[in-house]
Amino acid sequence: MNGSPRPCVSVIVPCYNEEATLVELLDRVAASPWVREIVVVDDGSTDRSRALLNDYANPIVRVHLQPHNQGKGAALREGFALASAEYVVVQDADLEYDPADYGLLLEPLENGRADVVYGSRFQSGAPHRVLFFWHTVGNKLLTLFSNMMTDLNLTDMETCYKVFRREVIQSITIEEERFGFEPEITAKVAAMRCRIFEVGVSYSGRTYDEGKKIGWRDGIHAITCIVKYSPLGVRARARLAR
Repeated sequence: MNGSPRPCVSVIVPCYNEEATLVELLDRVAASPWVREIVVVDDGSTDRSRALLNDYANPIVRVHLQPHNQGKGAALREGFALASAEYVVVQDADLEYDPADYGLLLEPLENGRADVVYGSRFQSGAPHRVLFFWHTVGNKLLTLFSNMMTDLNLTDMETCYKVFRREVIQSITIEEERFGFEPEITAKVAAMRCRIFEVGVSYSGRTYDEGKKIGWRDGIHAITCIVKYSPLGVRARARLAR
């Protein structure tokens, strides 16, 4: 990409009890030359997150307060509806993913080659914090099963970093309330035959003591979502219903 980056991105930040990292995350996102607006959806936080958002003064930051905790998928559904820029990026508030990678994520979109871009934690020479062997195995197995059901060849279906052309994501109805969003959206963009690219990104994962929220029950539910929403699963259920 030639020239200076242009502000063409709506960054959707689902937030639940992230007082330790929220302000630093917003500062780093707001510093990106790619970002036109930041839409923070607070999902009923019970810590100081809402007070910090109330005090955060930046004209590109918009805040939506959920009436109570509903889950990441519900927060993203609200955020996507509010997005107004050309591209829409999902950004968790926990600093596991680095906003400095936006340029890498946007390149296939800006070049007109992609409709959706995934930022893979497993396809990169960038720095990665070393954590949880079995968590990594679980992610890779879920990605493998998702690929089998969608006929994609992703390396990281569960990644937070997903970037969409706005018209693509706003045309999709998000049904999952919690972390089932990841397999659901993957199945639905596959069914739409979107042009999907994958680029490697850096990753600094958290431990459960540091606030990581995804557990083994979410992995089990992800399998259900893959079967429910994937093109192969939809066709199989249709045959059984005859």
